[in-house]
Amino acid sequence: MGKLRSSIDICGVGDMTRVVLDDTVWDKLAQAETVELCDPTGRRVGHFLSDELYRRLLYDWANAQISDEELDRRYREPGGRTLAEIWARLSRS
Repeated sequence: MGKLRSSIDICGVGDMTRVVLDDTVWDKLAQAETVELCDPTGRRVGHFLSDELYRRLLYDWANAQISDEELDRRYREPGGRTLAEIWARLSRS
């Protein structure tokens, strides 16, 4: 199992290390939606989540940050700027 370094910045998390799995490890991970990862002594060092579960949890978390009522209130709030006004301001910065 080798490691590749990549410079992916996801949601401000910073650099993420990419690990390329061999077929044996992948076969173990692919059999479950969640897997507890342990070092040789049995100490838990992390968790593996399937991509589908990871995305579902991420979306659920994001949706929990603001209520539908608050989104509706903000949508109805008067004021704001057009996209052209925003671009004009950004070009002056």
